[in-house]
Amino acid sequence: MRKQNPAGQPGTVLIVGLGLIGGSYAKRLSAEGFRVLAITQREEDLALARQRGWIAQGSTEEDPVLIGEAELVVFAVYPHVLVDWVSRNQQAFRPGAVLTDVCGVKEYVVRSVQSFLREDVEFLGSHPMAGKEVSGIRYSDDAIFRGANFIITPTEKNTGGAVQILKDLGNTLGFAHISVLSPEEHDKMVGYVSHLTHAIAVSLMNANDNQHLQEYTGDSFRDLTRIARINDALWTELFFLNKKNLTQEIDEFVAVLEDLKDKVAKEDTEGLRELFIRSTQRRALFDRPAE
Repeated sequence: MRKQNPAGQPGTVLIVGLGLIGGSYAKRLSAEGFRVLAITQREEDLALARQRGWIAQGSTEEDPVLIGEAELVVFAVYPHVLVDWVSRNQQAFRPGAVLTDVCGVKEYVVRSVQSFLREDVEFLGSHPMAGKEVSGIRYSDDAIFRGANFIITPTEKNTGGAVQILKDLGNTLGFAHISVLSPEEHDKMVGYVSHLTHAIAVSLMNANDNQHLQEYTGDSFRDLTRIARINDALWTELFFLNKKNLTQEIDEFVAVLEDLKDKVAKEDTEGLRELFIRSTQRRALFDRPAE
C-alpha cells in the first residue's frame, strides 16, 4: 500500500536526476515508505539506486508511463534542463500531479514553467538549502538535510494544498526549518547567502596561484574555501540566471571590504573593533538552537 498521510502527501514520487540531491531524496523517501521512481541519464546511477533499495523502478528514457504514475515529481537537474524537460513531457503528467525542483534559482524556473504548464498540473518551486562540495549519487546522504533549511516559493498560480504537500515533504526529508518566500524574494536572499559566498570562495582560490598553500594554511582558510570545489557548468548557469542580484551583492560586499581596508590603513582601532563586534553578534544568531 502506498504511504499517504492525512495531509494528502503523495505516495509515488518520481525523481528526475539522480545526482547528489536527487539520490539523497530517493534514499530518505524510500526509507519512509514511499514508492520512488527515477529517470536519469546514466544506467550506472540507476543500478546503484536499485542496489541500495532507493528506487522501485527507473529508466534512462523519458518514459511517459513512468511519468504518469507519479503524484509528485521532483526535478534535480539544471534549470534550463528542467524547463525543457517539462515542456517536452507535460502531456505525460497525471492530472493533479504536483511538480517541484531543487534548483538554486527560482524566478526563471518558476515563471518559465508556469507560463506554459497545463492547468491540471501544478509546479511549485522549492529549494533544499543543503549539499556537499562533491557531486554524484555515490555521495548521496540524507543526513545533509538534518538541521538544514527548506524554502518553498509559491506564486499566485499555486494552491494551499500544494504548499502543504511540500511542507510535508520538507518535514519527511528531515529539514529543521521550512520557509515560504516568493521566487523573487528567494533569488534576492540566495544571491547573498549562497551565490555571493561561492563567488568569494572562488575568488579566494584565484587570488593567489601559490601551489603550496595547502602546506601552510589553517582551518580558517579551509572553511572559507570548502565550497570553491565547484560544479563549473551548474554554477555558471546559476550566476547568469541570478546576475542582477549577484552583481548587486558583490558591489555591496566590495564596499564593506573597502571600508575595512580603509580602517586598517588608518589604524582606526575603534572602527575596526566595531566591525568585529558586529560580525560576532550577527554570527552568534546562527548558533542558536532551532526552536
